[in-house]
Amino acid sequence: MSDCGEMRADIAIVGGGMAGVTLALMLAAARRNWRVVIIESFDFPRRDSAMATADQSSSPQDGPQSSVNSRQPLFYQPSFDARSTALAAGSVEILTDLGVWQGLAQNATPIRQVHVSDKGHFGASLIDSETYGLPALGYVLENSWMGAVLLNALQRQPNLTCLAPATVRSLFPRRGGAELLVSSREPAWEKRLWCQLAVIADGADSPLRQSLGIDVQITDYRQVAVVANVAFDRPHRGIAYERFTATGPLALLPLDGSPQGQRSALVWTLPKEQAQLMMALSDAEFMQRLQQRFGYRLGRFLKLGQRHDYPLQRVLACEQVRSSLVMMGNAAHFLHPVAGQGFNLALRDCAALAETLSQAATDGWPLGHLHVLERYLRTQNLDQMLTAGFSDTLIKLFSSATQPLALGRTLGFFGLDLLPPAKHILAAQTMGRAGRQVHVAPCLSTAALR
Repeated sequence: MSDCGEMRADIAIVGGGMAGVTLALMLAAARRNWRVVIIESFDFPRRDSAMATADQSSSPQDGPQSSVNSRQPLFYQPSFDARSTALAAGSVEILTDLGVWQGLAQNATPIRQVHVSDKGHFGASLIDSETYGLPALGYVLENSWMGAVLLNALQRQPNLTCLAPATVRSLFPRRGGAELLVSSREPAWEKRLWCQLAVIADGADSPLRQSLGIDVQITDYRQVAVVANVAFDRPHRGIAYERFTATGPLALLPLDGSPQGQRSALVWTLPKEQAQLMMALSDAEFMQRLQQRFGYRLGRFLKLGQRHDYPLQRVLACEQVRSSLVMMGNAAHFLHPVAGQGFNLALRDCAALAETLSQAATDGWPLGHLHVLERYLRTQNLDQMLTAGFSDTLIKLFSSATQPLALGRTLGFFGLDLLPPAKHILAAQTMGRAGRQVHVAPCLSTAALR
């Protein structure tokens, strides 16, 4: 392996998934003179090749008989896979400030309403965007499209350097910063990267977090999320469904960019053993089980896309900051997908970190100073506690079949409609507006929007 010498940067981000890429864009927007390096173990596409994805996919108006796995990426990156992401209204505001929402919105489906119900019990609640004077409570994007837009913007920023495919073999704190040993196999090279601040965003199972001896708190829900796109014979009308069942929550998120779409992203949470059985069923048998569990609010299920399964845990890092080091995204907190809170929280974390670092630079503080990073964590601590607690409480409350809790759920649904303040709290959390609002500098290179 050849030694290509040393590199220097202000900030190094380890991990090119959704959180890492978004943070890199925010930092590029915050200060044009910052040198930011992002390191990813999977290859990034060549400039503009990611956007070609849109030209080789089916139209969002093709209807339920078109491919239910449209817009597959021309590259592979685990964060930008077959899943979809529900972006809260607060997250859309952040992405609009950043200057990338215009591109993302081309294939975003507005969530007009969120319908929450508990199978086998009376009571349901409907959260409507019109109640809050909003065009939508949030939007649903397929991860492959999100990856295409974000990576295209990433590669157009002059103060961003991408090292991919590359692996961080070691990370050591140094006086005034951190030293990373970065290597690649094809072509073979090795670099020593010096930076003021290293951001660890390499996933819930973060190898770097483990190598640094940072403990985690793990809650194993003993559940698996079965994910697929499904088509049906009625328009979804922009309604997202969260249906709690005896085996776990079942969510359907509207797709196809229009309330008249007839395709949704399914996230079906099941015990591990049942998930294995469901993955082994034929498409027809799977849709029959889904129909029985969900009902006929969307008519008959007609077509099923490729299924994927993901084990579910809550993973919380016991330390998120050290001198010259900060955990971000799933490396900091990996949440159950029940309320779609994970990436929305990560996005607010990223915005808060970019805001804090920019202010620190104005005040003359080193970017990796522990005082600066602790200030960031204090900013986001309440938001993280509320959001992690919210998703965890939902799972524990709705996973229990005991009579007192079942009765409490029914009364709770009625209470949400009878007590508007309680419903407003639920809606605020759903829309990503329960915590402190943060904004990012809207100064990305305009070339990123082309």
